[in-house]
Amino acid sequence: MQPGPLLLVLLCCCLSGGGANRVYIHPFHLFAADNVSCETLQNHTFKPLESVSVTPLDMAVLTPDQRGPSERDNGTQDVTQRTAVLAELLNSLGLRMYQALSGKQPAANTLFSPVNTYGSLVTFDMGASKKTARSFQDLLGLSSGTDREDCVSLVDGGMVLKTLHSINQQPQDHISAQAWLFTRPHVRLSQDVVQGAGDFSHSSFVRAVDFSQPGEHLQRVNTFVDKTSHGRVKEAFRDVDVKFNLLFLTSFHFQANFPSQKTSLQEFHVNHTTTVMTPMMTHVGLHRYFHDKVRGCTVIKLALSERSYMLVVLPDHDVNLHDIQAKLRTDVISSWKGNLHQGLLELSLPKLSMSSVNDVRHLLANMDPEVESRLLGSQAEFSQLANSDTFTLDKAINAVSLEMSEEEAVRRDKMEEEALQDKTEEEALQDKMEQDPLQVRINRPFFFSVMDADCDAMFLLGKISTPTL
Repeated sequence: MQPGPLLLVLLCCCLSGGGANRVYIHPFHLFAADNVSCETLQNHTFKPLESVSVTPLDMAVLTPDQRGPSERDNGTQDVTQRTAVLAELLNSLGLRMYQALSGKQPAANTLFSPVNTYGSLVTFDMGASKKTARSFQDLLGLSSGTDREDCVSLVDGGMVLKTLHSINQQPQDHISAQAWLFTRPHVRLSQDVVQGAGDFSHSSFVRAVDFSQPGEHLQRVNTFVDKTSHGRVKEAFRDVDVKFNLLFLTSFHFQANFPSQKTSLQEFHVNHTTTVMTPMMTHVGLHRYFHDKVRGCTVIKLALSERSYMLVVLPDHDVNLHDIQAKLRTDVISSWKGNLHQGLLELSLPKLSMSSVNDVRHLLANMDPEVESRLLGSQAEFSQLANSDTFTLDKAINAVSLEMSEEEAVRRDKMEEEALQDKTEEEALQDKMEQDPLQVRINRPFFFSVMDADCDAMFLLGKISTPTL
C-alpha cells in the first residue's frame, strides 16, 4: 500500500519543521530499524527468538503485568512527526474496515476503533513469518515500496506501537485501553509481542490457560476479563477448542462528557415509518459546524476534552446515511474540518452508551477475504510468536465501548473560550440572549468520529441507527 497524496502533503508539512524546505520521508523509514535490509522470504532464519514464560491464570491475581519505565520510554524521539504519519495510516485503513463492517449491518448500530484495531494488527505482524509480515506491512501502509518480490524489509513494530501509545495518552478518565493474551501452559511467548501488546495499551495481562477442558476454562477466561476490565467486557470469547494456542483480546473504552443543560425524552426517527423515544441531551452554546451541500449533511464538532473531539455527521432529511458513509475518505473529513464555522446552536444529541465486540478475522474478511486468508487465515504463519514450531493465533477480538455522560463537562469548549476571551462573562451572556440559536436536533440516523485533537487520529468510528433507552 503506497501512501496517498494527502499523506505526502502531510509528511512534507510535519517533517519540515515549518521551514521553507519540504522534505518527504517515506513512512517505512520513520519506523524501520537502523541498517534494515531486504530479507529473503524463502530464508526462514530470524535472529534468535527472545521469549518469556507465561504466568498461569489465577483468579485471585487481577493486577496488570508490570513494565519498567525504561522500556516505555525507548524510541520516543521525534514522536510528533511519527504520530502525524501514523494517524493518517490508521485513519485510512480504519475507514476502509469501518465501511465494510457498517455495510454488513446497514440497519444496526456500529462501533469500531481504528486505533485499537491498528495496534492489534501491528502486534500480530511482530509475531509473523516474513511472508505473512510482508502482507501485514502492505495492509498497514508500512511497506518499503522498493522490495523485490522475493524479499521483505521489516519495520520495527515496537516503535510503531510506542508511537500508537503516545496517541492513546489521553487523561485516564477519558480512555482506557487494555490487552489480554491467553496461551496454553508451558509455552514461552515472544518477548517483543508481549512487550508490544503492553506498549499500545494502558494495562496488559498475559496468562497461561489449560484448554484441555474448554468449557470450564472458557468461563474462567471470560470471568477474568470481566473483572480486570471493570465489567466493561463480558463474554468476549464464545468458544475454545482443545487445539487452541493463543487467544488475543483488546479493549478500548472512551468516556465522553456533553455539557447538557437539560435531558428529556424526544422522538428519534429511525426511518420514514418508525419513531422511538430516546433521552436527548440539549446544550445551547457556541459550536463549530458546517452544512455540506454537495454531500447533503451537517457536520458539528464537539470538544470532548483538551485532547479529543467528536465530529457528528447528520444527513439531510432526503439523504441516506449509507450513501455518505460509503464515500467517506480522510480528505473528505479534512475538508469538513477546514470549512467549519462558529455559531450559536441549540444542539440536541441522543444520550450515547454503546459497545461492540468485533472479531478481527471477520473485520478483514468483510473488507477482503483474500487479505484475511493471508493475515489470519489458512495462509498465515506465526513463527515468531512463540517457541513452538506450529503456533497459531486462534482468536483475535477487539472490544469497543463509548459512554457519553450528561454531566457538565469539566472544562468549557475550547472554541467557546477562544471566541469569548476578549469579553466579560456578562457581555458574553448578553450576546447569547440577543441571538436566536440555530436548532440542530440529531434525531435520525447519524455517523460520528471521535478523534485526537493533536494529530487527528481516529479513536472511534460509529453510527447510530436506533438509539436505546
